[in-house]
Amino acid sequence: MASHEVTISRVLNKIESDDPNSPDFVRAVNEWNEVHVGMDSEATEPLVQFLYPIIVGNDDSYQVPMNQMHPDNSTVVAFMATSFFWRALLERILPEGQRGLAVVFHNECGQTFTYRIDGASAIFQGEGDLHNPKFNEMGETFQVSQLVDAADEATTYSGLPLSKDHCPYSLSIYPSTTFESEYKSNNPIIFTMSAVAIFVFTALVFLAYDRLVAVRQAKVMKSAVQSNAIVSSLFPSKYRERLYNDALQSSKAASNGGSYVPSKARLKNFLREGNEDGGSAGQPIADLFTDCTVMFADIANFTAWSSAREPGQVFTLLETVYGAFDKIAARRGVFKVETIGDCYVAVTGLPEPRKDHAVVMVKFAIDCRDEFVEVTRLLEVSLGPDTADLGLRTGLHSGAVTAGVLRGQKSRFQLFGDTVNTAARMESTGMVNRIHISQITATLLEEAKKGHWVKPREDQIQAKGKGLLQTYFVEPKSHNNGSKGSTDNDKDVTIEDDMNGALPTKIARLVSWNADVLSRELVKVIQARNGRGMALASKKVEWAEPSDAMVIQEVKEVIMLPPFDASVQVSDNSPLKLEEEVRTQLHDYVYSVAKLYNKNPFHNFEHASHVTMSVAKLLARIVAPDNFFDEESKNDHGMAALTLHDHTYGITSDPLTQFACIFSALIHDCDHPGVPNNQLVKEGNDLAKLYEGKSVAEQNSVNLAWDLLRDPKYAALRNAICGSQEEEQRFRQLVVNTVMATDIMDKDLKKLRDDRWDAAFHRERMTLDILQVNRKATIVIEHLIQASDVAHTMQHWHVYIKWNERLFKELLRAYQAGRSDVNPANFWYDGELGFFDFYIIPLAKKLSECGVFGVSSDEYLTYAMENRREWEKKGKSIVAEYMARYGSVSES
Repeated sequence: MASHEVTISRVLNKIESDDPNSPDFVRAVNEWNEVHVGMDSEATEPLVQFLYPIIVGNDDSYQVPMNQMHPDNSTVVAFMATSFFWRALLERILPEGQRGLAVVFHNECGQTFTYRIDGASAIFQGEGDLHNPKFNEMGETFQVSQLVDAADEATTYSGLPLSKDHCPYSLSIYPSTTFESEYKSNNPIIFTMSAVAIFVFTALVFLAYDRLVAVRQAKVMKSAVQSNAIVSSLFPSKYRERLYNDALQSSKAASNGGSYVPSKARLKNFLREGNEDGGSAGQPIADLFTDCTVMFADIANFTAWSSAREPGQVFTLLETVYGAFDKIAARRGVFKVETIGDCYVAVTGLPEPRKDHAVVMVKFAIDCRDEFVEVTRLLEVSLGPDTADLGLRTGLHSGAVTAGVLRGQKSRFQLFGDTVNTAARMESTGMVNRIHISQITATLLEEAKKGHWVKPREDQIQAKGKGLLQTYFVEPKSHNNGSKGSTDNDKDVTIEDDMNGALPTKIARLVSWNADVLSRELVKVIQARNGRGMALASKKVEWAEPSDAMVIQEVKEVIMLPPFDASVQVSDNSPLKLEEEVRTQLHDYVYSVAKLYNKNPFHNFEHASHVTMSVAKLLARIVAPDNFFDEESKNDHGMAALTLHDHTYGITSDPLTQFACIFSALIHDCDHPGVPNNQLVKEGNDLAKLYEGKSVAEQNSVNLAWDLLRDPKYAALRNAICGSQEEEQRFRQLVVNTVMATDIMDKDLKKLRDDRWDAAFHRERMTLDILQVNRKATIVIEHLIQASDVAHTMQHWHVYIKWNERLFKELLRAYQAGRSDVNPANFWYDGELGFFDFYIIPLAKKLSECGVFGVSSDEYLTYAMENRREWEKKGKSIVAEYMARYGSVSES
């Protein structure tokens, strides 16, 4: 140590790890702090000592040198120690209101501590470097000795120099977030953000405006495209321009010479409702085309087919078929004139003349026929039985055609003339899936070297005003073995035709359709179960074998359906899908059920599918009756569901009930022997003995189908159907009651049903208790299956005759085989009249009386009465035709 230097000690009250006495010393220093420093300092605040040398002066006195004027050889005899807190050095550096400078002290003795300067105050923060590292680059570091030297040079300090050898100190000054906030102004940011906000807002306004303009333009374009598409589909391009020009002239006149006419206005001008006097403005738009071929294509048996289906299914077929025809027409260059119901009208040779109009139209007709066969086969899986049996009857004729726009109400492009009438006659007298052409068209084909396509028709046809005509069928050799649709030979095909191989195509389609219908209902069952919070198959459900084979003993007067639960919501558009395992097992089960059906003309798998289709249709009418809800109920889904629940006696609220009805329809005639129950009893059949002569076929069907469902390979399917033992018991009860209801000949069962109907709907009751509601539900379900079992009698005449003939054939076959004592021909005519009078029409009236089937009940009753009238007029000749077709057998 230099003799004339001031030395700063290390921090006294910091424990030194290498000094065992350090803790006691530090404790003593802190206690001294508390006593001598006062309340303005922490006891642990770093305390240092300034050591001043004491020397012997020239006069032998002891002195503390106050400047550097003393000679260096002065003798140091002692040191004076002064205690010092570093905060004293830092106070009153910043003005009031400015805060947050961090000052870090460090000495070569390895000690570091931090202060914070807030205005005139300095506050000890603690040991170590505690400044915010964020401001490292902004820090300034000084040696304390440098500060003293600088003061000395500025003549502001005249004391002794500070020692640079013993534990020298340095200090580093840093800003803090607090200090930063004092000097940091938000005004630039605010101004910047305001400018940005104004810019963004302005940009958004322009974008919104641009978007609105684009949307409006898109709407205008869409409207124009739609208008053009409508007009294009109705009128050839040549006539569109003439119509537009007329519309433009009319609009100009109305607007005193204005030139712009919106597309909507142009469309309305020539599709308007007509003038008040019924006339039309402008010159007639019509032309004569001398060389054209007109085609009429009508869907055979369409009316009968549609009588068994919902309106939506009917339009699905028409839209699909006509859409396919339109694509072919566009490809072939054929102009579609119109569709009239189930008839498609097209023409070639206009508006642009072409020499090969006949050849092009024949090719178009062939394509349409083949496409129709393919489309209907595909649609049978979704639209049900008999869809693939539909056919296309096509007629063509060539000649002059007057074509033009017949304005007035519903203006449209139309064809007129003898050619059109003759083409329509070709269609009406043609054959299903054959292309019937006139002599003129045949001649044009021969001239085009297509004579090998033409085959003369064996018989001549009668045409109004023309007498007998020789006509022809067209069949190119490449199509001779092509698709011809279903034939009579296909009608009775069953599983037995190919037991060891793949299913016959028709039966395979029916299996897929039935599985699809059941799967849609099963999804609703699972959806409802999930809505009630029931886990799928949370407990193992025992599908035990019934202890008694006598199913008839299980029939109950009332089946208790579950009460209404507002939390259960089912939807046809649910995203829920059946698991693949369940779907596969369901399809396999339907396939196995199909194999249980025998090769009977009537009681076969096709009949079961027809009954299933009727049940599904009636259930759909239960779920959605027309004009049932008032506006308030429609807007309140919960109230609507409750109202529908009460209206339908709870049937609509329980998907399991609906599934059981469809399931029962599918299985109700399994293994039917083709003869009535009384014949089985008479023959002493083993089944008749097993079931004690009561509802033999019906009980056998239930047991066979139930045993099949209990097969271990259908475990996943069973778990999907019933999630609890209670559901299994209710499902079993529904199946038993429903299938047993199809035995309409058992007198005991009939009396039980009549009594229940009277108790449910005829007796006066002030209130409807739960038992009464479920009694009505039970009897409605049974009448639902009964009506469906004979649905053919309450559908279109052609459907009725188709199944009537099959039932006659089945009974005649039994008679010919010696399994019946009476030839059905002897009683068939009168029997059908009695069947209508005493069973069918009363049953149809009951459907209407119970009030849950909507318009379907009226539809069924109307068809039943019409069929009865037709049978009364034609029945005897029809029976004679049956006998001529299937052969008479002499009675013994």
